[in-house]
Amino acid sequence: MSNSNINLVDKIFFEDLANLNPQDVCTRASCKYDDKNKAYILSVWGDEYIVYPYELRIDCIQDGNARPHEYFYLFIIFYLLNLKEIKVIKEWISEKDIPGGPTFFRGPHEIPTKLISDQYKNDLKAFRDRCIQLGGSELDLADAAYSFSIVPGIPIAVLYWEGDDDFLPEAKILYDRTIIDHLSLDIIFALAVEVCVRIGKTSAL
Repeated sequence: MSNSNINLVDKIFFEDLANLNPQDVCTRASCKYDDKNKAYILSVWGDEYIVYPYELRIDCIQDGNARPHEYFYLFIIFYLLNLKEIKVIKEWISEKDIPGGPTFFRGPHEIPTKLISDQYKNDLKAFRDRCIQLGGSELDLADAAYSFSIVPGIPIAVLYWEGDDDFLPEAKILYDRTIIDHLSLDIIFALAVEVCVRIGKTSAL
């Protein structure tokens, strides 16, 4: 299925990508380059994306998953532009541990984890089933938690706590500390929105 979304991706980012060495991009981002079509091909969370820098276009060839949130296209092109050759350190942090995060991730940029907690309430089995369906690996955190290798070099984790008479169910997203070296705050937000939308099995914001 073709799905082009360039409204949120300024053409300058496509131009920046077009000016990079494809071999370098492919080495950093673990993707492929189609010389004939001058396009990058990469697997993101089980779907194949084709990025055409010269045509200002990103297509998604879906594999049965929900349509990506439009913010996700921003994440994809910034991933190709900015991923560095840094090994993950397997140290989970929240958005509040990211420099500038406590100020940025609130109001319109609050991570919409309620899409997850409102969807599953206290149904841990349904949450686990959805995470497994999306390729998650179980973690020994919270009441249930899974890590996801959405793209190479950017692992994330989703934690879930059941609610009770005093507290509502709660979900949280964690990131490997190295995400600070790869992505800016707004692009981390774009990634987090897609995680919440897809795990919450809800329509786009």
